[in-house]
Amino acid sequence: MTDKTDLKLNLSAGLMSSSVAFVLVLAKLWALGATSSLAIAASLADSALDLMVSLGGLAAIAYAARPADDDHAFGHSSAEDLAALGQSVVILASAALIAWTAIGRLLAGPPGPIEQEGWGMAVMVLSIVLTLLLVAWQRWVIRKTGNRVVAADSLHYLGDLIPGIGAILALLASKWFGLGQVDSVVALGAAAMLAIGAARIGKGAWDALMDRSADPSMVAGIEEIASRHPGVRGYHDLKTRTAGSVVFVNLHIELDGNQTLDAAHAIGASLRRDIIAAYPRADVMIHKDPVGVEPHPDDPGKAAQR
Repeated sequence: MTDKTDLKLNLSAGLMSSSVAFVLVLAKLWALGATSSLAIAASLADSALDLMVSLGGLAAIAYAARPADDDHAFGHSSAEDLAALGQSVVILASAALIAWTAIGRLLAGPPGPIEQEGWGMAVMVLSIVLTLLLVAWQRWVIRKTGNRVVAADSLHYLGDLIPGIGAILALLASKWFGLGQVDSVVALGAAAMLAIGAARIGKGAWDALMDRSADPSMVAGIEEIASRHPGVRGYHDLKTRTAGSVVFVNLHIELDGNQTLDAAHAIGASLRRDIIAAYPRADVMIHKDPVGVEPHPDDPGKAAQR
């Protein structure tokens, strides 16, 4: 699949996500006015954040796809991590506000009645159906492109399903049993889920911005490819870092120093192709060393030879 095809799929996921969030914000605004339900208010806040997150993610996908230039030799993929980190902070603040309001209602005594529960439930069912359709499309795009922004957005929307179902249960409890306090309890649960999701997204973005290495399974996979590649006598100084949906790989390989430069280049290029075939989102740089070469005293310390 070409980079342009990947970009189109990622942008389609971002546009669909933003569109669904916008529709749900309008529907839940109406439902909140009709029912005065705090659970719907929590779900509305979540959808409003979804809209902001999705728009930010869409902008990040478009910006991160820009090619490298003189000022950004390694591309612009870190924009995805910056967007995710900012989104996580806003989501945490929203979760705190929802929790504060819910606790205040619980301490204030029996709440007033929730009105027009039927309409509120209809809106929440619509929310669940649209969210399921969106997540299904996002998961398909993720399988094709592996984009981290789309994956994080999909995970967040999947987490929205439980607060949505909880809001329906709260409305049913109010309608059938007069248990208005369930509304605040569900809102507290939704706030907790928002906070957990925001912390997870924020940690992933922070790790990437701090140049954390790639997943250990990927590192082990690259090591396996290098160790069995024809012509490679050994390898060392394997370094990885993640930026958005791109994993940068730097690897030193040891080759027969008596072979021609053309032959050495062919081995390095072949190894690079093999690594990218296994990990299509990798940006690979390979340095070639003769077997047994002694490092110069002025060279920086090297990792243990393998």
